[in-house]
Amino acid sequence: AEALIPASSPRTENGVWVSRTVPRAMLLTTTRASGSDLDAQAAAIARVQAEFDKAVSAVGGGGGSAAEKPRLLLSGAPVFSVQSRDKIKGEAIHLAAVGAVVMGGLLLLAFASPRALVIALLPVLTGVVAGTAAVALVFGSVHGLTMGFGSTLIGETVDYAIYYLIQARGAAVPGTGWQRWRDLNWPTVRLGLLTSVCGFAALLFSGFPGLAQLGVFSIAGLVAAAFVTRHGLPMLAPDGATGMGMRRQMARMAGAIVHHLPRLRLAFVALGIAALALMAWQGGELWRASLSSMSPLTKATQDLDASLRADIGAADGGTLVVVQAADEQAALRATEAAGLRLDALVADGRLDGYESVARMLPSIAAQQARLASLPDTATLQDRLTAATAGLPLAAARLEPFVASVQASRALPPIVRADLADGALAPVVRALLFERPGGGWSSLIALHTNDRSDAATLAASLSSLPEVQVVDIGRELGSLYDRYLHEAFVQVMLGALAVVALLGLYLRSLRRLVAVCQPLLLAVILTLGGMAALHVPLGILHLVGLLLIVAVGSNYALFFDQLQVTGRADEDTLASLMLANLTTVVSFGLIAISDIPALSAIGRVVAPGAFLALMLSAAFVRKTPGRPGPKTA
Repeated sequence: AEALIPASSPRTENGVWVSRTVPRAMLLTTTRASGSDLDAQAAAIARVQAEFDKAVSAVGGGGGSAAEKPRLLLSGAPVFSVQSRDKIKGEAIHLAAVGAVVMGGLLLLAFASPRALVIALLPVLTGVVAGTAAVALVFGSVHGLTMGFGSTLIGETVDYAIYYLIQARGAAVPGTGWQRWRDLNWPTVRLGLLTSVCGFAALLFSGFPGLAQLGVFSIAGLVAAAFVTRHGLPMLAPDGATGMGMRRQMARMAGAIVHHLPRLRLAFVALGIAALALMAWQGGELWRASLSSMSPLTKATQDLDASLRADIGAADGGTLVVVQAADEQAALRATEAAGLRLDALVADGRLDGYESVARMLPSIAAQQARLASLPDTATLQDRLTAATAGLPLAAARLEPFVASVQASRALPPIVRADLADGALAPVVRALLFERPGGGWSSLIALHTNDRSDAATLAASLSSLPEVQVVDIGRELGSLYDRYLHEAFVQVMLGALAVVALLGLYLRSLRRLVAVCQPLLLAVILTLGGMAALHVPLGILHLVGLLLIVAVGSNYALFFDQLQVTGRADEDTLASLMLANLTTVVSFGLIAISDIPALSAIGRVVAPGAFLALMLSAAFVRKTPGRPGPKTA
C-alpha cells in the first residue's frame, strides 16, 4: 500500500484536492474517447462545463459579482487540441471574410462592375471547395492548418480571373475576346499553373501530415480555379470586363515601373549579394524555429497548465522512461527492473520519485514470488507466538490475521482485466498499453529536481535493453529538424522540377535565365530581410517561399511574353499590377494573423510577391516604352 502513495500529490482538505498556492479545488478527469477524436473531446469538455454550471446553480453560487462567482479552469492536452482547432477555424473564417471584403473593394475599384466582381470570385470559391474536398477525400479529415491555408489561396486564384477579365478586352469583333485571350495569354497562365503544381507536388511526399495536406489542397485548388477561368469565365464574360475603373491608371503605373526599374538592376544584385552574405554569416541560426513556435496557444494558457500540473503533483512531462517488450508480462518485468534502479536514484536525491504501473499491477512472476514468501499457518503462528512473548497482546488474538494470510496464499495473481472497472483503470491504461504494430509498452513518469540529469538516468538504465530514456524536448526538436531537412529537400526538388518545366517550354537558355533570375532574387531578398529582422525561420516559411515562386512565375512569364511581342501591352500590365496588389494585400492580412503558422506564410509571401513583380520588371532584357492608351 505504501508503494501506491504518489511521489508528489496535491494537498487535501475534507477529501478534496486543493491548491497549495491559490484558493481553488482541483479535479482530474479522463476521457474514454481517443485523443485524436476532437469532436468527442469537445463534447466531453462541454459536458464538464455544463455540469459545473449546474452545480454552481444548485449551491446558489450564481449570484454576486463576477469576481465572487466560482470559475472553472480547464487545461490538458484535449483542451489544447480543441482550443487550437477552434481558434484556427475561427481565424480562417475571419481572414476569409476580411480578405473577401478587401478583395471585393479592390476589384470594384479596378473593374467598376459588380458583375465583374462576382465573376472574379468564382475561381476563388471553386478552388477553396475543390482543395478542401480533395484533402478530405485523400486524408479523411482536414487539418486545421489546411483550413486556414484556404484563405491564402484567395491571393493566387483571384489572379487567374484578373488576367482573363482584363486581357480578354478589346477584341476587334464583339464576343471573340476570349478566343484572343485563349490563343495569346492562356498558354502563359497555363505554364504558370504547371510551375505551381510542380512546386507543390514536392510536398505530397512529406512525412509531415500538415505539409502533405497543403500540397494536395494547393494543387487541387489551383487546378480547379484555372479550369473555371479557362472554360467557365468565357461563357460568362466573352469579352472580359467592360468597365475601365482604375485599370488605365494601373497600366500607366506599371508602364512607369517597367521603364525605370531596369536602371536599378545592379542595386538589386548588390542587395542580393548582401542578403546571401548575411544568411551565410548567420548560418544554421537562421533556421531556428521550433514546433512550439507553430502553436496557437497563448502564454497565459501555457502558464495556467503549468500551475495546475504543479498543484496536482503531476510528473515532469519533459523526460520519460519507456519500456518495450514482446508481451504484457515481459513489459511489467522490465518495468520492475527499471524501478529498482530508479529507487537508487531517489535514495541518492537525483529524483524526487516516479510513477510506475508495476506498483499497481505487478508482474505475475513478482506476485507469485510474494505469495510464495507468505508463511504457512504453523510457521506464522510460531513466529507470532515468539513475537508476542511477554507482551500484553496474546498471539491467539491475531488468528484473524493468520486466516487472512492463508486466504491470500490461495488467491490467483491480479491481471490487468481485474482492474478494468476500478479507479486505477485510467492510470493503468495510460502507463501500460499494446502497441499498434505489436508488442507492449510501459511508461514511467518521473518527478525530477535540480539534481536530475538525463545522462545519469540513461547510464543507470543502460544495462536493461528493453528500457530507454526519452527526452521529450530533444526528441521533438530532432523530429522537427528531420521534417525541416525533408522540407528543404522537397522544396529543392520542386524548384528543379519548375526549372525543368520552364526549360522544356521556353526552349531557350537565355529566356529561361530571364524568367528564373527574378524569382531566385526575390527568394534571396525575402530571406535576407527575415535574417536582418532576426526572424526565426521554419517549415512554413519554406511553404511561403514555394508560394513566392508559384505567384512570381506568372509575373516573370508575362514579362517574358511582353519581351517576345516587343511592346508593353496596356491590359497585360494592368492585370499584373492588379494581380500583385490583390496578392500582397491578401497575404498581408494573413501576416497579421494570431495563428503563428499562418502569419509565417503571410510574412514571407506578401513582400516576396511584391519583390517578384518588381524584379521581373527590372530584369526585362529590352525595356519597352511607356504604353499608350489602348483603343477597343
